[in-house]
Amino acid sequence: MMEWIDLIRVLHVLGACVLIGTGSGIAFFMVMAHRSGDAKLIAGVGSIVVIADWVFTASAAIAQPITGLLLIHHVGWSLSDGWVWLSLVLYGVIGACWLPVVVIQMQLRDLAVEASTQNAPLPPRYHKLFRIWFALGVPALTAIVALLWLMVVRPDF
Repeated sequence: MMEWIDLIRVLHVLGACVLIGTGSGIAFFMVMAHRSGDAKLIAGVGSIVVIADWVFTASAAIAQPITGLLLIHHVGWSLSDGWVWLSLVLYGVIGACWLPVVVIQMQLRDLAVEASTQNAPLPPRYHKLFRIWFALGVPALTAIVALLWLMVVRPDF
């Protein structure tokens, strides 16, 4: 029979899968839609991406620190252990990148909807925001890969 800590462990791993899977999936679909240059397509993909980010990414982002802290407490690790501390720092970096990304995705969607409705090209503001969105994704993805490595390897330092 599964103990409560096993359930917490499964939820923590599942949350990590959702974060990296949803994040990379959202990035892929947004980049592909952007590459098309089609405002209507970008508006449609942007609408779905915003919903996916709120439903999947946000719920996993809330669950991760809760399940992680429960695991830390149960196993007896300390928040000052090197790999735990660095994991928390990286999680903060990911959150600091993700929050503006969600806001930017909503703006990208809205600008694409407006351009599509007016049968106009995407405005310069769209392209500027997309570059910022992309630039924020690089450290976020790097940090989540490093964080997953830390969770699996748990190096001593």
